[in-house]
Amino acid sequence: MGAAPPAFAGEAGPVGLDGSGECTFPMKKQIEGAPWPLQRVLLDELWQDTKGKGVRVAVIDTGVDNDNPQLKAAVDASAGKDLLKPDKEAGSDDKRGRTDGTVDEVGHGTKVAGIIAARPREGTGFVGLAPESTIIPIRQNDEKNSGNDRTMAAAIDHAIAKGAQVINISQDTTKPLTTQSPLGQAVQRALDKEIVVVASAGNDGLDGKLKNTYPAAFPGVLAVASSDRNNERAAFSQAGEFVGVAAPGVDVVSTVPGNGQCIDNGTSFSAPYVAGVAALLKAKFPEWKAHQIVAQIQQTAERAINGRDDYVGWGVVDPVRALEADPAHPPQAPQADPGPPKPPAPEPAHLAMTETPQERRERYATYVLGIGVVLVAVISGTAVVLRDTRRRRAH
Repeated sequence: MGAAPPAFAGEAGPVGLDGSGECTFPMKKQIEGAPWPLQRVLLDELWQDTKGKGVRVAVIDTGVDNDNPQLKAAVDASAGKDLLKPDKEAGSDDKRGRTDGTVDEVGHGTKVAGIIAARPREGTGFVGLAPESTIIPIRQNDEKNSGNDRTMAAAIDHAIAKGAQVINISQDTTKPLTTQSPLGQAVQRALDKEIVVVASAGNDGLDGKLKNTYPAAFPGVLAVASSDRNNERAAFSQAGEFVGVAAPGVDVVSTVPGNGQCIDNGTSFSAPYVAGVAALLKAKFPEWKAHQIVAQIQQTAERAINGRDDYVGWGVVDPVRALEADPAHPPQAPQADPGPPKPPAPEPAHLAMTETPQERRERYATYVLGIGVVLVAVISGTAVVLRDTRRRRAH
C-alpha cells in the first residue's frame, strides 16, 4: 500500500504530514544494519540510566499500527483515540473498525512511533531511542486529507487527559494561527501541564524563504528541522526564527504497519528523534519542568556557530550529551557558546613629550664624562706643549 499525498486539506487547514511517504508496506524483509542516525549514538552510554520506562508519549498522527512486532509492547491501545472515526463504528472484528488509534492506513504515524519507542528485534539494527517508553496512539489525519487544526487541538486535549508527558506532532499548517486559536489554546494547555510538545518544522524549505508553520511556531513548542549526514540542514527543511533544533531527517529507517521497516525522508521523522530524547530526559529527571528539558536539548546540540540560526536552530541534537546533566541545576534557557578566549588588548605605546628624570640623569652623566675626557685631553696636550717649549729654550 502506498503512502498518502503530503498535503491535507481541512476545515481550517491545510494540515500537512511532514514526510515524503516514499515507501511501501508491509515489508517482508527487515533492514538488518543499524541506520546511520543510530550509528552516531553510543546506545550503551545513552541507556546507562534509563530507556524511557514509564514515560508516556502521545503520537498525534495517522494512527499507530501495533501489529508490527517492534510496536506491540510499545502501544497503549486502551488510551488511544481515533478522532476521524465515530465511536459508533467500534465493535468490528476487523481492525479497520477500531477507534483506538491503532489503524494506520498511511503508515506515517507508525514510522513516527517507531523512531521513539520501537523495541529491539532480532534481525534488524533499528530500535527506538526510548525503547521502554509507551506510545499513546491518536489518529487525527488520514489518506483522505481529513485532518485540520481543530482535530489536532482535540487530539492534544486527549493526550493531556491520558497522561502524556511528551507530545509529538509531525504535521504542520502554514495558515497563520494565533495563540488564541483552538490549536494555540490546546498547545498552551499542554504546556501548562508541563508536557514537552515537539513538532516538525515542515518540508517547504526548498525556496529558502523564512516562514512560520504551526503548531511548531507556537511559543514553548520545540520545533525540529531536518539535518543530513553532514549535520547540515536538509534542503527541504523549512527554515524560520521558530526552529529550535535539527535532527536526522534524510534516509531515516523506521517501522511500518504490519511488519518490517522502510526508509523515508522528512521533518516528520526528525521530530520523533527529538521526542525520544525528551522521553529519556523525562525518565531520568522527573522533577524537571518542560522548558528545562527543551533547554537541555537545545543547549547540548552540536552546532557550527556559537549561537542559533534559522536553519538548524541551536544545532543538531546530541542524545548522549543531552542526558549528561546535573539534575540539581537544569538549564532555564539555551545560551550561546562563549567561544575561544579573546587575546588581551595591546597596551598603548607611551609617547613622551619630554625626557624622564632617569633619562635626564643619564644625559647629564654622559655630558660630564664627555667634558672630563676633553679636559684630560686638553691638560695632557698643554703639558706636552709646555715641556717641548722648555726643552727648546734650554738649547
